[in-house]
Amino acid sequence: MIKRDIEKLLKKYAKEFRAVAVIGPRQSGKTTLVKMVFPKKTYVSLENTDERQFASEDPRGFLNRYKKNGAIIDEAQRVPVLFNYMQQILDETKKEGLFILTGSNNFLLQESITQSLAGRIGIIDLLPLTYNEIRNIHQQDLSTNQLLLKGSYPELYDKNKKKDFWYQSYIRTYVERDVKQLRNIDNTITFNKFLKLCAGRIGQQVNVSALSNECGVDVKTVNSWLGILQSSYIITLLQPHYENFNKRAVKTPKLYFVDTGLACTLLGIVKETELQKSYFKGALFENYIVMECLKKKYNSGSLIGFYYWRDNKGIEVDLLMDRIGKLQPIEIKSSQTFSEDFTKPIKQWNNFSGQKGGYIIFDGDTYFVRSDGFKIMNWRKFLESVKL
Repeated sequence: MIKRDIEKLLKKYAKEFRAVAVIGPRQSGKTTLVKMVFPKKTYVSLENTDERQFASEDPRGFLNRYKKNGAIIDEAQRVPVLFNYMQQILDETKKEGLFILTGSNNFLLQESITQSLAGRIGIIDLLPLTYNEIRNIHQQDLSTNQLLLKGSYPELYDKNKKKDFWYQSYIRTYVERDVKQLRNIDNTITFNKFLKLCAGRIGQQVNVSALSNECGVDVKTVNSWLGILQSSYIITLLQPHYENFNKRAVKTPKLYFVDTGLACTLLGIVKETELQKSYFKGALFENYIVMECLKKKYNSGSLIGFYYWRDNKGIEVDLLMDRIGKLQPIEIKSSQTFSEDFTKPIKQWNNFSGQKGGYIIFDGDTYFVRSDGFKIMNWRKFLESVKL
């Protein structure tokens, strides 16, 4: 069983809130995690047809079974009416961590929580495995290309599933189940095309008009589909930082996939040799580092913000780490050789911000701190050393 970095935060939340919701993409390990942390709680899944029917038809009776000792309720968003009745139980109890909820549909779960359980529940995002968690499984580090190709879903490591078959099944299941649960999308062929087009835009600013033209659907539909991909943890949109630079900086988010293995499958990249030669290698590497930073943030409960910065002349800093007002620029390069050109975007940003130095994260072994404040380091060392 894989020990998760977020376990400490989950235990802390269970002592602070009467209910805790663990949300994240399908197969990210939510059920395994909550069962491991709360082994004495009764487990019930609303994927089970009988349980779902009971909860829908008699929500009060369903919850009264667990009124005293609580329970783990898996895929809680499947029966939104439960939250209305759970509110009364939580208001009457003095026990913290009574109900542990999980869900793979952020939109439906958040909507139910906002309407009924605001102030009574703590929410935790569990994404697929971190580099640290994968490293603890393997005695030897996987290569960068292997990590990008294989992705980070637990089953690929815990059960040694074949990634090609696993991701193909994941995509099909996602479209057939989660998408239709959110929106009644009949034209799944067009939606699949849209999904692949998004994979081809990793690390790029979202261009809704271009996606609309290439898919043959209107802009409103594109925005709706982007929302679906976000709500079900397929993509994430990294927001730009433009405070104090609003005349120079762009205000359009950048698109990343939550998992690079899924993105590689959508792009048709199946072998390391293909990845190494691929036009998308740099974007996939950037995607991986951005998501590792976000995972560290979610797993620690940190309030640190992550953004990117781009001016109206096209100068771009890949990542800005906002430590409550103090911004640290990070440039991400897949190269194994350091080049002075890597520092140019951050130098430009420093001219605007009045700051000094920044991080250059790359795939080489070099590590040094320069007199001008630049920290040049391998991405693994950065992830191991950076504190959130």
